[in-house]
Amino acid sequence: MSELLDMLHQHKIVAILRGIEAQNADRAAQAIIDGGVRLLEVTMNTEGATAIINQWRTKFGDGEARIGAGTVLDVEMAREAVAAGAQFLISPNLDEEVIAYGVERGISVWPGCMTPTEIVRAWKAGAEAVKVFPMASLGVKYLAEIRAPLNNIPMLATGGVDIDNIGDYFRAGACAVGMGSKLVNLDWIRGGEYDRVTERVRQFVEAAASV
Repeated sequence: MSELLDMLHQHKIVAILRGIEAQNADRAAQAIIDGGVRLLEVTMNTEGATAIINQWRTKFGDGEARIGAGTVLDVEMAREAVAAGAQFLISPNLDEEVIAYGVERGISVWPGCMTPTEIVRAWKAGAEAVKVFPMASLGVKYLAEIRAPLNNIPMLATGGVDIDNIGDYFRAGACAVGMGSKLVNLDWIRGGEYDRVTERVRQFVEAAASV
C-alpha cells in the first residue's frame, strides 16, 4: 500500500476544489486543513489550476496535506499536473495511459470508473484505487452491489455525498469519498467566511470517523 492510498483509507475524504480563485486559494486550503481534511484536489478545468497546485505544494509541503489534480483527462494534463507538483491524479474517466504514466513515476492515479468492467481494467492497469462516479446518479445500492464481487479494489465514491448520507457510502463499501460544493462552499470563501468553512469540514470529518 502506498503512502497516498494509506492516507486515503485513513482520512476518508478528498476535498475537490473546482473554480477556486487564485487569490482565495491559500486561505481556503488552510481552512480545509484546519477542519481535518488532508487530501486536497484542484480540478484541471479550474483557471490557473497548475499555479494553485504549485503554490499549495510550496506552502503546505508534505507535512500538512497532500495536493492532487482532478479532472485529469489525458496524459498531457497528467504531465502538466505532475510538473506543477501534484502528488496524486484523479479523473472522471478511465485512461490507461494516465495510469501507466503515474505508475512509472510513483504518482497515485485514481481513475473514474462506473462499470465493473472499467473498475477491473483500471485495477489491472495499475490503479491502486478507483473513483466510482457519478455516485449521485448511481446511488449507494449500486456501490454495495459492485463491492460484493470486487471487494479487494479500494473505491473512492464521488458525487451525492452530504452530511446525512456520508455514513451510507462507507457502509456500502467506499474506502473514501470525494466531495466538492457540499464540503467547500465557494460563496463562503469569496465572502471571507473561512471559520465557517473549517467548521463545515470538521462536521464531515467527524461524521466519517464515526462510521
